[in-house]
Amino acid sequence: MPIKFLLLIAALLSGAELAAQPADCASSIPQVKALLGDPDFPLRWEETSMDDGKPLLVSIVEKNDGTVRLEFVKSRVGLWAETSGVICRADKGFEIRFTPAQIQFGPAASWALRLALGRGGRFTLQQRGPAQLQIATTGWAGTFVPKAPP
Repeated sequence: MPIKFLLLIAALLSGAELAAQPADCASSIPQVKALLGDPDFPLRWEETSMDDGKPLLVSIVEKNDGTVRLEFVKSRVGLWAETSGVICRADKGFEIRFTPAQIQFGPAASWALRLALGRGGRFTLQQRGPAQLQIATTGWAGTFVPKAPP
């Protein structure tokens, strides 16, 4: 088979994959709630599984540029990490994948977190009943409950 034909097939397949992505992914708050099938899905969560008395507060926000961001703030310390991307269906829930350019670390981020996620990665979100969410990434997982807006 000629190489040009193989390259054309590869380009068509990758284009088909990209075209299929929007049905299973969300890049705005209304799309996230629709994807999750819950118009009342909370956008702020507080960690209950921490062992240092400083729970992470997670917010799902839509920025002015139209991207969805997960913001992790360590109570009484400051920004832990912030990442942008799209939220997509995954095997056991949902995930937000990010590149190195899409994640920013704050002063509360440990060297281990920076090492694990500095090259990109994903956060998985899995609902555990109506009022509990597990968020996990490489080397870390936390359990969260809805947090009322300030």
